[in-house]
Amino acid sequence: MNNLSSPLSLPCGAVLPNRICKAAMTEGLADVHDRPTKAHQTLYRRWSRGGAGLLVTGNVMVDKRYLERAGNAVLEDDTALAMFEAWAQQGTIGGNHLWMQINHPGRQCARLVNAQPLSPSDVQLKLAGLFARPRALLEHEILDIIQRFATTAALAKKAGFTGVQIHSAHGYLGSQFLSPITNRRNDQWGGSLENRARFLLATIDAVRKAVGPEFPVGVKLNSADFQKGGFTLEECIQVAQWIGERGIDLLEISGGTYERVAFLGEEGEVGGGVSSGDAKRESTRKREAYFLEYADAISKAAKIPVMITGGFRSVSVMQSAIESGQCDVIGLARPFCVDPDIAQKILDNTVVSTTRDEDDLNLGKGYWGAQSPSKTIQGLNNQGQAGWYYYQIVRLARNQAARPDFTARKALLWHLSGDIYRALRRK
Repeated sequence: MNNLSSPLSLPCGAVLPNRICKAAMTEGLADVHDRPTKAHQTLYRRWSRGGAGLLVTGNVMVDKRYLERAGNAVLEDDTALAMFEAWAQQGTIGGNHLWMQINHPGRQCARLVNAQPLSPSDVQLKLAGLFARPRALLEHEILDIIQRFATTAALAKKAGFTGVQIHSAHGYLGSQFLSPITNRRNDQWGGSLENRARFLLATIDAVRKAVGPEFPVGVKLNSADFQKGGFTLEECIQVAQWIGERGIDLLEISGGTYERVAFLGEEGEVGGGVSSGDAKRESTRKREAYFLEYADAISKAAKIPVMITGGFRSVSVMQSAIESGQCDVIGLARPFCVDPDIAQKILDNTVVSTTRDEDDLNLGKGYWGAQSPSKTIQGLNNQGQAGWYYYQIVRLARNQAARPDFTARKALLWHLSGDIYRALRRK
């Protein structure tokens, strides 16, 4: 029996029908008023019918003034609730769970969206002038944001989403509070780990109060920032314990920030070069599931179900991770962009691996190559890869087939020009 097919009972009493999750990916499909569109419905209907037990949406922002990118949906009041209801209805048509990922970008709010972002401290994000220097949050603003998370969670429940996930990874606001690099405060919200974790824990408490004890609430957390002086694995283990004590239903482990993009695979390329046998399988496991090595300690501390997202491609590695107890749910993202039915194929044992399209996506050889020592060029390669997957998402949302032949160079231009167009149109 494929152990990925087994259901999972969550602490709140809800049951996931299997162990595969379509993890969050920013869609960029909202209209100029930050509302969901029919494209969301089409996309999530296809994913819902694709067999995954859990779908997590891309960023739904809690404040329309601060977006991760233009094209994010925003849910801060009930004015567009009917559109969210239609999204939720189509996204659960296959009998799966659909959780809304709720988020505030903090300093990772592009200059095109807002030239005065907010963060725990006024620490500049070093990314080619794309992001303005943030202003340090005042305490009343911190409390307002916490309440915004609770409001958005309650509205998500009202709209028919079956759960919410609080995003506190990848360098967004919750992650910024946890990191000593971006949180240099000397009040109750900064300094010690207990103080730096206060924002996340208060957000969890507010969300749980807003949705009740039987509604699934998840958290996405960095295993580490992979930056010198940043949030560490040891700190993650302690925060995971505190999260577990607050009755969270599913803890998703990832890693990295915009300045250190471990969640795009940079930290995962550690295997390879082994010819056969157990060594080769171990190499494949390390290369694929690059956050899995942290999962044991984190899950033991949290004592709640854990999901690992990042790099899984071989079905045998996924099954091994579940069988060993290292994690309870397998998070996949990019494979769903090229094959919306990939989860069902995995569950039916009709594939042994998903595709690794990212291996062939770079901007070319020489100066533009992926091996260039320039961080700027590496960043452009990452943007080209991301743009390629965004392009496939848009095609799925138009009810079209993916286009694997689309090049990374075309994807980079398409992605950057599209983000600029959406931001200017929104303004």
